[in-house]
Amino acid sequence: MSALSFLRPRHRSRHVGEGITRPTLSGPGKLGLLGLALFGLLPVYWLFATAFMHREDVFSADRPFFPFNPTLENFGAFFNDTKLLAALGNSVIVSAGTAVLSVLVSGLTAYSLSKFRYRGRNLFMVMFLVGQLVPGALLLVTLYLMFSAAGLLYTYTAVILAFTTFTLPLTVFLLKGIIDGLPDEIIEAAKVDGLSNGAILFRIVFPLITPGLVTAAMFAFMRGWSDLLFALTLAGPDKQTLPVGMTSAFIHEGSGDWPALMAASVITSLPLALIFIALQRYFVSGLAAGAVKG
Repeated sequence: MSALSFLRPRHRSRHVGEGITRPTLSGPGKLGLLGLALFGLLPVYWLFATAFMHREDVFSADRPFFPFNPTLENFGAFFNDTKLLAALGNSVIVSAGTAVLSVLVSGLTAYSLSKFRYRGRNLFMVMFLVGQLVPGALLLVTLYLMFSAAGLLYTYTAVILAFTTFTLPLTVFLLKGIIDGLPDEIIEAAKVDGLSNGAILFRIVFPLITPGLVTAAMFAFMRGWSDLLFALTLAGPDKQTLPVGMTSAFIHEGSGDWPALMAASVITSLPLALIFIALQRYFVSGLAAGAVKG
């Protein structure tokens, strides 16, 4: 019988994020939260309302609060633009690559920081914390020169590596907090069974922290999907992502096609919304597990 067999029931009964209690609120508290929610959703409503309005209605002095004469022509401006469709494909490639690379690197790093003791470990964690405090724009010129010297400028690789660099501090500490809560007996039992460190990580640790991995992947995907500055600087004309393509297509000097831009924003926001809805259970439990130790 495997040395891990006695731990299996414990695995099934212990899930990250369990034991969270829902707070109770009084009537005024619920009304206050409802007011805050409506206030927070107002920009979202304004985005959708503008997307369905005619251009003359948007810029009129008595602009209606609700699109009484809705139109879909603004959405056609997105799907009829071949450059925007190409940018959509670039965003999928860059965001997916950033998510996969961030999860892989942060998972390995978090496991090392959590379950191993070696010289320089604390300094390494401090470096990650400091890296999270540094604004990304400060490193833009440095990254540009490095990628240019390495021959990676204007490639998917450069953009993915840049995005991964700035997602690692958050994802590493998120996953480290979850791995800290895993009993050391699980790893010791796996070593008794003859598993290598790599096998322990990919066959035992990663399956146990799936909600945390999903949460880290979502953060990294959103960074790659929504970033403008690094995609504008490091990606070439044929590698531009959606934020860059939308800015170039709808915003011009002294003017802007705001209804078409809002329609494009609705289209590009849908993938993130659908991903969040589909993976909400993992997202909530992953955040809860990474917020506390044990």
